[in-house]
Amino acid sequence: YLFEQLGKALGAKVIAAASDDSKLKVCREKGAEVIINYKDQDLKAALKEVAPGGVDVVLDPVGGPASEVCLRATAWNGRYMVIGFASGEIPKIPLNLPLLKGASVMGVFWGTMIAKEPMRFMGHLKDLVGLYQDGKIKPLVSSTFPLDGAWEALNLLSQRKVLGKAVVVPKSE
Repeated sequence: YLFEQLGKALGAKVIAAASDDSKLKVCREKGAEVIINYKDQDLKAALKEVAPGGVDVVLDPVGGPASEVCLRATAWNGRYMVIGFASGEIPKIPLNLPLLKGASVMGVFWGTMIAKEPMRFMGHLKDLVGLYQDGKIKPLVSSTFPLDGAWEALNLLSQRKVLGKAVVVPKSE
């Protein structure tokens, strides 16, 4: 739920889409102005209603069938950021969509960025730490687990039942 906070901190109108009302409730609490349950609503119609000119930036950590709908909803020169595939499905995107919209599709993989562009990564990290220190972002830790309970955290993650972060903590002595 950091994306909602980042968008709000940067002055964006944040539209959050998810398949679960409990997740959308947290999105609203963390800064989303508009929430869309794409399990109960037509995502394409809802996006067209709230952003008739299209959306400027899509941050997609989920993948799956909603990805193409969101790419189609981008505005001219929009940016579609591929962050992950929490749904378990890697979408197949028709490449005519970025062409017709003058849009950019960009992968966001911090693990590789640290190795290939360490100075750029450090700049982004410094910006994030500044937003945290200013109280504009605060990661949501929904649950913590002891090290010997890591399997439970992984099980909840695989079932997409974690809201925010699940943190595994080693025993302190």
